[in-house]
This record gives sequence, structure tokens and C-alpha cells, in this order.
Amino acid sequence: MAHERYTRTNQKLYFAGLALSSWRRAEEQGTQGPVQAEREACLFHLYGALLGLCHEIAGYYRLPGANAARVELLLTRSPQESSPSPELAELMELAGQPQSWLAQLLAAHAALFEPPRAPAKAKTDPSLPLIEAVGVDDEVAPLWADEVAAWRQQLKELTLRYRESLTEW
Repeated sequence: MAHERYTRTNQKLYFAGLALSSWRRAEEQGTQGPVQAEREACLFHLYGALLGLCHEIAGYYRLPGANAARVELLLTRSPQESSPSPELAELMELAGQPQSWLAQLLAAHAALFEPPRAPAKAKTDPSLPLIEAVGVDDEVAPLWADEVAAWRQQLKELTLRYRESLTEW
């Protein structure tokens, strides 16, 4: 019963691992569609694991908004709020550093919801059309399975460390 709250985070980390394995198999086969699908599935599950971890922490400290629907809602502190838990403060700091694995994970997850756009270029010729067609087959920003596997590993280690500190009380 005590470990029931860990189920979501654990499941999401497990499913992220399965998606990573499928991603690597798809890369070996050289098929672009499954590679992109598994990449997106892996990011989806890692984000879900991070959200689950934030829910665990917020629930433990009985923080307001403990069941927020998005990680960003838990990792953004308004000036009126008291200081968050040490664990959420660490996550906020990691999310605020653009080169950290957590900030990159959040950016990659947010990019999944961006519509395709044509690259911006200066309009120098008035005879060019104002609207340009954009396809979903355009090149996706490179994200490597090894990089995402490292994010998963860091999230797992962080989860274990946080759980250890939350049970020491």
C-alpha cells in the first residue's frame, strides 16, 4: 500500500525503456516512421515519469496543486509562494538551466506539440507566394536514442534518491 503512489512513475520509466528498445530496433532496420513513433513514445513516457515523480513529491509535502496536469505547473514558482520542497527546488533549478538534461527533456516534449513550420527567411522578392506549404515529412530535429537513454537513467537515479530522502523522516 505504501508503494502504491510509486506505480505511475515506475510504469512510465519501464515503458520508456521499452520504447527505447523499439526505437533502437527501428533505427537498425532503417525505417523512419517507426523511429519517429518510438522517439515520441519514449518522450511521452519520460515526461509522464517526471510528472509522476513531481506528484509523489508534492503529495508527500502536501503542496497545493499536487495533482497538476503538467510538470511545468509544478516547476514554476510564483513570487507569492513559499519555498517548495528541496526536491522540487532542485528540479526547478535543473529545469531553469537550458543545457541540463531536464530542460532538454522538457523542450523535446514541448516540441512534440509544435505544428510544422517552414524555416523563416527574409522575403526579398515580391513575386514569391505569401503562404508556403509545409509537410509533416520534413526533417525532425536530431535527438539520439543514447541521449534519451541517458535522460531516462538520470531520472531513475533522481527518483531513487528522492524516494530515499522522503522515507528517512
